[in-house]
Amino acid sequence: MKNTALHHIHESLGAKMLPFAGYNMPITYEGVNAEHESVRTAVGVFDVSHMGEFLLTGENALALIQKVTSNDASTLTIGRAQYSCLPNNDGGIVDDLLVYKMKEDQYLLVVNASNIEKDWNWISSHNDLGVDMRNVSDDYSLLAIQGPKAVEAMQSLTSVDLSSIAYYHFVVGDFAGFEHVIISATGYTGSGGFEIYCKNSEVETIWNKAFEAGAAFGIKPIGLAARDTLRLEMGFCLYGNDINDSTSPIEAGLGWITKFSKSFTNDKALLAQKENGVARKLVAFEMLERAVPRHDYEIVDADGTVIGIVTSGTMAPSLGKGIGMGYVHTAHAAVDSNIFIRIRKNDVPAQVVKLPFYKK
Repeated sequence: MKNTALHHIHESLGAKMLPFAGYNMPITYEGVNAEHESVRTAVGVFDVSHMGEFLLTGENALALIQKVTSNDASTLTIGRAQYSCLPNNDGGIVDDLLVYKMKEDQYLLVVNASNIEKDWNWISSHNDLGVDMRNVSDDYSLLAIQGPKAVEAMQSLTSVDLSSIAYYHFVVGDFAGFEHVIISATGYTGSGGFEIYCKNSEVETIWNKAFEAGAAFGIKPIGLAARDTLRLEMGFCLYGNDINDSTSPIEAGLGWITKFSKSFTNDKALLAQKENGVARKLVAFEMLERAVPRHDYEIVDADGTVIGIVTSGTMAPSLGKGIGMGYVHTAHAAVDSNIFIRIRKNDVPAQVVKLPFYKK
């Protein structure tokens, strides 16, 4: 098990630590609901330093990214980021990721912690273009400072106008006394805020200064459990749950990051799916009775026939009701369709809804 540079701080704060993606990670501090509420109403800080970072440099860096990712990275300008995925050869997804354009010939790829080695090997296997690839995952820490008060709470720590950083944009500037920190508005919670990419040697000072600056705004440390409930309320996919090596971006509703204006891995098969339709689709649903759907619960129709599987589910803290996502046969995927979640032999009614679940 690896530890992040802030492991000792999480332990001193009494965090419940559990293994996650090869790291000892803080799951909760004071409880999921309280931490979730802090991010929705004030400001919270996540240590997500387990995420992976690859630096791609050279005149063919963009060409390599275009070849292995589904989105069109040629539209990026310096200071902008993009959500994308790495399609495999079998119609599934190697990983979902963020692509940052750092310089004219340099890009930062941010990948899921559980897939660092897999992604590195996959991209490397396609690098016949002489692109300089550096896996800097072990050198950098990542803090997500999220919530409606994040900008106001952190503004005293930087000369950068935080309110001017638009969604999916970033700035490289000073923060908490350090230069060359990446300040990025690519949050995973739906409540605003930004992410701080810094060196491992800098992160403890940044963490401490962030909590000093945010004290008057009710800042709290937040664990990965609340990160999951927050992202699910927004309908954001989690790799390993809602997308994986056998789910296609078209099935997963990620057609918007699958651009056929260029060629990329397995594009012909995915284009055929887009044009001809798919047999199953990822849908969002709300429980119509008080019940909590869980990963791998069966989804059935009114006759009790299995029509799909739950990929993510929780009791949504902001909504007070059970919500989830799952794959169902396309005939049952339309909004307002009535479905049932099989929970301990009981078929509990639910309804397909439009995302996001949480509307500000």
